[in-house]
Amino acid sequence: MRDFVPVHPGKVGIYHCGLTVQGAPHVGHIYKEVVFDVLRRWFERSGYEVTVIANVTDIEDKILAKSAERHVPWWAHAYEFERELHWSYDVLGCRPPTYEPRATGHIPEMLEMIEQLIELGHAYVAPDGSGDVYFDVKSWPSYGELSHQKIEDMEAAEDADPRGKRDPRDFALWKGHTEGTPRTASWPAPWGRGRPGWHLECSAMAGKYLGEEFDIHGGGLDLRFPHHENELAQSTAVGQKFARFWMHNALVTTAGEKMSKSMGNSAVVRNVVERVRPIELRYYLVQSHYRSVVEFSFGALDEAATSFQRVEGFVTRATEVTGGVSPAAKLPADFVAAMNDDLGTPAAIAVLHNTVRDGNKLVADGDSPALRESLAAVRGMLDVLGLDPLAEPWASRTGATEELSEVVDGLVKALLEQREAARKRKEYAAADEIRDRLNALGVVVEDTAEGARWSIAAPNNNEGS
Repeated sequence: MRDFVPVHPGKVGIYHCGLTVQGAPHVGHIYKEVVFDVLRRWFERSGYEVTVIANVTDIEDKILAKSAERHVPWWAHAYEFERELHWSYDVLGCRPPTYEPRATGHIPEMLEMIEQLIELGHAYVAPDGSGDVYFDVKSWPSYGELSHQKIEDMEAAEDADPRGKRDPRDFALWKGHTEGTPRTASWPAPWGRGRPGWHLECSAMAGKYLGEEFDIHGGGLDLRFPHHENELAQSTAVGQKFARFWMHNALVTTAGEKMSKSMGNSAVVRNVVERVRPIELRYYLVQSHYRSVVEFSFGALDEAATSFQRVEGFVTRATEVTGGVSPAAKLPADFVAAMNDDLGTPAAIAVLHNTVRDGNKLVADGDSPALRESLAAVRGMLDVLGLDPLAEPWASRTGATEELSEVVDGLVKALLEQREAARKRKEYAAADEIRDRLNALGVVVEDTAEGARWSIAAPNNNEGS
């Protein structure tokens, strides 16, 4: 573990590998976005000016294959799922990157890097006339340092036809155009028309926007090798220092296996947020340490939703009692220590719940400086985690239109007034019947010193978990 020291004092440059837009993102994909959104928020709360670059890989073998299966142009396929990615960012409260470059918009930078690598003796044009260009891994003694591997222990690269390679572990920088591939998916180059290799894309974009040395390069743990290993090799081989720190979030698994599109659509973000609120899905992901595997199930998701609702309930009640306070600028020392310790969100959330527990004891006594302090601290911590229900984007989002919400609120309040009238007449059976009918409809009634309040119960989706 090393202390974080930025390249430029007071500024942080972050590059994290965006999605290859071959299909709709699932929870495993969006986990990385949430992790780096929290990281960004914490750096900003700590006083840094943060630049975040997250690319979109919009040209790649899988995109070409899937678009061909659907009989649509590859670029239309990619753009469709790029929009789906942006929707998923937004629905989970992730702020957009400072800039989001597309791979297809940076072909000149990639060609320049390839030419440099060839001139320096680290890359070669395949002699078979294919137009492929490969990175020569044996020309770079440091290859394998990121993943702590030796070249002789590595398997052959699978990103191009091996016939033109000097060594089966060499990886493609440029893939020559082949018959049957759309001509629109290729660009002219000195060694032949083709398209860039996946690894090259990120090196070119990171260098263009963050410079030859930047602070943090991140992505899912499954990218460490070969993708990030290859990025590091080709970027440092042209003389760049590249990233000071590498940050890899663990994977989201189902039944112990890496979540993937082949497992079906049950974990696609758009489908999951039909079963729980997006803010509850975000809480579920934030509560785990980014380096810990998240075993996804709807049962665990429901438990997380219930846990978050306790926090949300305190914020609602305390705001009603106090009239509302702004999020605290100064956060609890234990929360700060947890976040500074390798973005320790589990310990940070424990501090959050302890503060909520203590704050709940103050609500019944009405408005007080202590209650205001607790509410401000809770909202401040939630702000860092992107979970403050009173802040955007959550404050303006409801499960129905504003007009329908007002109608529902009026109807439930009318029933609660009838219930209260029955209780005053000591007709307790009638009062209980009203409460039970509301419960059957998913409306939870809570009796407080200020009167009855209602909320929508979390959905019970344990089947298939």
